[in-house]
Amino acid sequence: MSERGSAFAPDCRRCSRLSEFLDIVRLRHPGYHAAPVPAFGDPAARLLVVGLAPGLHGANRTGRPFTGDHAGILLYETLNRHGFCDRPASVAADDGLRLHDCRISNAVRCVPPQNRPRPEEIAACNAFLAHDLAPLQAGSVVVALGRVAHTAVLRAVGEKPARFDFAHGAEHRLGPGTILLDSYHCSRYNTQTRRLTPEMFDAVFVRARVLLDA
Repeated sequence: MSERGSAFAPDCRRCSRLSEFLDIVRLRHPGYHAAPVPAFGDPAARLLVVGLAPGLHGANRTGRPFTGDHAGILLYETLNRHGFCDRPASVAADDGLRLHDCRISNAVRCVPPQNRPRPEEIAACNAFLAHDLAPLQAGSVVVALGRVAHTAVLRAVGEKPARFDFAHGAEHRLGPGTILLDSYHCSRYNTQTRRLTPEMFDAVFVRARVLLDA
């Protein structure tokens, strides 16, 4: 398996700490997905949204990114408002929700303890993110939710993170015609502390829509 651009592996056990944690989660929650979570949406989409990692009781439970926990509430409401999905709430992997010209992925595919992946785990998963980024054509947009996602995207496309400062609303050109937009992560902590407001989050996707429609 190459270090960059590897297809998603649903049975991946590259990271011993994450694999062992998933083994424990499976025993405690037999009905959970409790495995690496694949990206969701059309592989040929022009908008790729990249988060941090599956939430313990969200994507790790349902098997779909940002589904079943607080972080997904604002994301799917916003995607729906701007025409990127057909309903404002994602509640289960089999609820029939469809994304339009949009795909959702994560920097890390397995739930990490305390929602904190280690640098070596992010690096080990980077090949899967590179695979999601590879089909993007000129004129595409990547929205990175948080600094970890921002850095993971840059590494996956072979850019040096030091050249691109993370900031909410920042805009970066990646190669010929692909734009990286930064946003604070839509986590419960960020939204409840008002570090990220719905208006701030909406503005990022307003800009994504403008870029895609240009």
